[in-house]
Amino acid sequence: MAFNPLFPSLAAVGAGVLLAAAALSGRPAVGASAPTAPVAAPAIDSLRPSAPGSETAILSGGCFWGVQGVFEHVRGVRKVVAGYAGGAAATASYELVSTGTTGHAESVRITFDPSQISYGQILRIFFSVATDPTQVDRQYPDEGTQYRSEIFYAIPEQHRIAQAYVDQLNRSGAFSRPIATRIDPATGFYAAEDYHQDFLVRNPGYPYIARFDMPKVEALAREFPDRYVAAPIRLASR
Repeated sequence: MAFNPLFPSLAAVGAGVLLAAAALSGRPAVGASAPTAPVAAPAIDSLRPSAPGSETAILSGGCFWGVQGVFEHVRGVRKVVAGYAGGAAATASYELVSTGTTGHAESVRITFDPSQISYGQILRIFFSVATDPTQVDRQYPDEGTQYRSEIFYAIPEQHRIAQAYVDQLNRSGAFSRPIATRIDPATGFYAAEDYHQDFLVRNPGYPYIARFDMPKVEALAREFPDRYVAAPIRLASR
């Protein structure tokens, strides 16, 4: 995926050029598995409180540019931060995480109002348009454990909802292959470098974004019109 657009190394520039070339070639994403049918709502979900509040969800689904970009357009979401989860604080930097040896996954932390959107509905959007949950340790052209699909639950209720939903989707045959998304307890989230934040919103024409991520936002608008908000919630404005 990405490389530091401000101070790229020669190796990173080379990787970026290769990714841009692949994006422009129009080749299908490696190992992609689109849903074979509309992804149903979770049968088990949290109850909506009557008063507004705040809850967080930490999700990993490949390059955090696209996942952040999708959820910045979701009604009921207040803030989305790109970052790292699954590893230690000392290794939570793009340079180290990109080695695939830190235990971190590129992730997003979504702060949402549970009176407007439930945790299960967040997961439904995640599985439907934000990621391909059948890919193992990769996402489209990006390969490595840092691009794995994972749900980091903060409370037992999130664990219960996530596990039940994955089981439900596997039983339904919503995807042509089994869901590979891991479900693990959240042990820490570390915000990514500033240049990664709001990257999709600031760079919609960047080749990687145009090829792999803007279609996700378009799918959100098409498949969840009642959830889609045209004006994104930019982290930079918060």
